[in-house]
Amino acid sequence: MELPEAKYIHGSHEEEQTRLSRLNTILNDACMEKMHFSGKERILDVGCGLGQFSRHISKQLNKEGVVVGIERDVQQFNKACALAEEAQEAHLVNFRLGSAYDLPLEPAEWQSFDVVFTRFLLEHLAEPSKAVAQMAKAVKIGGKVILTDDDHATYRPSPEPLGFSIIWTAYVRSYERLGNDPFIGRKLVSLLHENELKPSRLTSVFFGACQGEDKFELVATNLVGILEGAETLMIREGLISKPSFDKCIKELQEWMLLPDAALFYSIDWAEGTKLPNNKTQLER
Repeated sequence: MELPEAKYIHGSHEEEQTRLSRLNTILNDACMEKMHFSGKERILDVGCGLGQFSRHISKQLNKEGVVVGIERDVQQFNKACALAEEAQEAHLVNFRLGSAYDLPLEPAEWQSFDVVFTRFLLEHLAEPSKAVAQMAKAVKIGGKVILTDDDHATYRPSPEPLGFSIIWTAYVRSYERLGNDPFIGRKLVSLLHENELKPSRLTSVFFGACQGEDKFELVATNLVGILEGAETLMIREGLISKPSFDKCIKELQEWMLLPDAALFYSIDWAEGTKLPNNKTQLER
């Protein structure tokens, strides 16, 4: 299958897969609390990564429910399938290899899903609206599209580690060098509207933490992990020097030990409903 070149800033090496797996342990329950199911929905998870949240969703459904997970990265796709097999949960999700720009759906599957969901995908796409257009085409009339993603301007460690603004600015600019949008979270409602989905809900999922919480180490090491995953790109593009990068990471690691260390961060969450074409046009 011919797929577009990946522009995922972190790659799909083993360390990154481990980071993503840990991130799922932080986020999945909090995200599930935002989703309200009757139990029989058909759900499409676009950019499903390791598939852990796809399987988590499936467990909330009854035998009438269906979950299809789409992932474009071959390594991530293979890992998702392997993890499902290891957990004896391969039956829970229909994983498919494919692009968000050209969803691998059968003709009868278009306009058949009750919910189309994506998380941490749009920030890595040069044409996010093109992907949302595919999601809008996949959801049925009356169904909803859920977009969840970052706005990197909201990431705040406290007390701020020495040099954090330097390394974080370099990290944010590395997205832009790839043609991606590190501030996509603030544009989710507009993306729904552009694709004739009626915005119906705006909220967020907090996944910060402070020293003393069980999840603080996971949240803090995730911050270090995303920066280390982008190190090669940031240095290659001249956004930060190697000595400066190493110094900033050292400061972050020391910050993690502070008794009052805290990290404030939220994922933006926007939902849009698909209306009949004539009604959509009348309300525009």
